[in-house]
Amino acid sequence: MSVAPPPAGGFALQFDTVIVGGGAGGMVAALTSAEQGRSCLILERDAVQAGSTALSAGLIPAAGTRMQANAGIKDSPSAFAVDIQTKARGEADGAVVKALCAQSGPTIEWLAETHDMPFSVVADFDYPGHSTRRMHGLPSRAGQELVDRLREACTRMEGIETLTEAKVTTLYAEEDGEIAGVAYTRPDGGLDRVGCGRLILACNGFGGNAEMVAMQTPEIRDALYFGHDGNQGDALVWGAGLGAATRHLDAYQGHGNVAHPHGILVTWAVMAEGGVQVNREGKRFWNESLGYSEAAREVLRQPGGEAYAIFDSRIASIARQFEDFRAAETAGAIVTADTPEALAARLGLPGPTLVQTMLGLESLKACSFGRIFDPTKRLRPPYHGVRVTGALFHTQGGLDITPEGQVKRAAGGVLPNLYAVGGAACGVSGSGDAGYLSGNGLLSAVVLGRLAGAAP
Repeated sequence: MSVAPPPAGGFALQFDTVIVGGGAGGMVAALTSAEQGRSCLILERDAVQAGSTALSAGLIPAAGTRMQANAGIKDSPSAFAVDIQTKARGEADGAVVKALCAQSGPTIEWLAETHDMPFSVVADFDYPGHSTRRMHGLPSRAGQELVDRLREACTRMEGIETLTEAKVTTLYAEEDGEIAGVAYTRPDGGLDRVGCGRLILACNGFGGNAEMVAMQTPEIRDALYFGHDGNQGDALVWGAGLGAATRHLDAYQGHGNVAHPHGILVTWAVMAEGGVQVNREGKRFWNESLGYSEAAREVLRQPGGEAYAIFDSRIASIARQFEDFRAAETAGAIVTADTPEALAARLGLPGPTLVQTMLGLESLKACSFGRIFDPTKRLRPPYHGVRVTGALFHTQGGLDITPEGQVKRAAGGVLPNLYAVGGAACGVSGSGDAGYLSGNGLLSAVVLGRLAGAAP
């Protein structure tokens, strides 16, 4: 990865907008840019567009949508902004938060109405940190469906060209930092150059770069990496060469409920609806209501770096709306038993301790970890359990940006025509892992992609 002066011979091809990365953020930016009448080229390093989006549940938080209104849910961008800043301890860029929240609803409705994406609200459980139900997803509740539908929309849209197996290696910049074009390698190893009026970096963060993770987020360095291997920190390398500002490089989204050793995400709905996590000793060890990002660190601190999620059939019926949960059941990761004793035997846990833990939940209203329990959601047989571990999903720090996604200079001001979206940009989670509010990743990918794509 490098930054170099423009080639003396110029560029044989020129596009108004070039986008590095063909995940959700990149494709939304392309759709929006093409709507403005701009020619657009997506350069995707993989043979098929997927990215980290395809590994997620594909849920996008949005406030004030008609989908919420139809479900009887009251919400507003200002309430959403308060939730983000509360979780992030006020560390997120207020202007970026305001812009993302204001445009979240219009972006979801645009995808639904213009690009025929049947979003609906997850209306049967609450995500930690959200004061109302605002997570929007497609029917499968899987990120792969979101990627597939966006890819189809880009194929239909006039003015968008996509090259796959095209790995960008060099940004060409003028002395003032204006991007003139990029170089990328073809599958045969050859090198091509293309010029651009503006460049949008949608190549995510650095979760796949073990050296960068160890340096910036050492507490999660030994966790299972559940993101895309292509997230190598390219945007940060190019940014350094351009004098770009960065922010919150220690921020990341973890997840403490990945079926182990199967490597399948188990939705946090199992915790939100009354489930608990226990360690190898059969004991609870933290407040599961805080969120799934900080859960990764808590689980990894337990013996063997693992835990066991315990829930019941009522909760399982809610979780089955997610494709990943159904896959975990099919893989045999989730076991079922009629009694706590039998469940302990199936999970290989000490029976008396697990029985004591589960019996203790029967009348518990609050616990020493600070969790408040809903008495209407007591666990009832048959019970379910799954062995889980903590994972790193994606980094949340990145290039510092304006509310439109334009990259800032470390010395002040902005780079003339460089934008960053999704994991390439600093998100709205503040520092560390505890500031991550459910959906922050796709919020900054999809909504920021829309804002950057529409920017002058």
